Amino acid sequence: MRKPNENHPLAGTRILVGRARHQAGSLSTSLRGLGASVIEIPFIEIRKPQSYQPLDNALKNIERYDWLILTSANGVEALWKRVRKLRITRRMLKHLRIAAIGPATKNAIVKHGLKVKMVPEEYVAESVVKGLRDQTKGKRVALIRAKVARDVIPEELRRAGAEVDVIEAYETVVPEKSRTRLSALMKSATGRPHVVTFTSSSTAKNFAELLGNDADPRKGSLFRNVQFASIGPVTSATLRELQMPVAIEAREYTMAGLIRAIVLARYAEPST
Repeated sequence: MRKPNENHPLAGTRILVGRARHQAGSLSTSLRGLGASVIEIPFIEIRKPQSYQPLDNALKNIERYDWLILTSANGVEALWKRVRKLRITRRMLKHLRIAAIGPATKNAIVKHGLKVKMVPEEYVAESVVKGLRDQTKGKRVALIRAKVARDVIPEELRRAGAEVDVIEAYETVVPEKSRTRLSALMKSATGRPHVVTFTSSSTAKNFAELLGNDADPRKGSLFRNVQFASIGPVTSATLRELQMPVAIEAREYTMAGLIRAIVLARYAEPST
């Protein structure tokens, strides 16, 4: 076991943060505050959709919807940019019942002066469905999300009798600028991270894409003494599908939960 350091429990631990550049700050700051040496290389880049027309049409006809579901803070910010652009007032949105997939999404919504009706017990799509299945029967629902995402929410709510419009607000892509840096880092026997963080299935898929053939687990050397830390079971399942073993999984599917899981796991590792 590692000798506990109450003030800096992650001292001596190199952690790779792969969040989108504009979102890495809070996670990195928290990890550094715990003594970690943080390396930031984005695995994901947020881009505007090819067309805002579907989102704009939904906002111009927002009175037709009963529920609004938002699955990420990125979706909230993308939505709000169009709200401002189209001069949609908060009063025009007040009739909506709003569901947020987790506390970070809820906070982003509340910041804009709107109330959140429902946050699921667990911050995954299946729990959103469980919480909304009975409440959305016969109702019209706007689901604001990324271009590519799991279809659990729309498919299950439609089966339960809701009319669901899936509306693209942004897309996630592989940041090509990260490819060379990531490859060099993972090939460095002395500089590679002890822990790599994954905050979504997209970050896991893009990590593998960025490394290309080097991500083949049969080669092994790139991942020697590296622990993969996942924010929750959906992300963990994606990592396993990519043949990348999950050493750390957050019990609470939030950034704070991920950090706590990393701290506990690093204490459990033998000192080096």
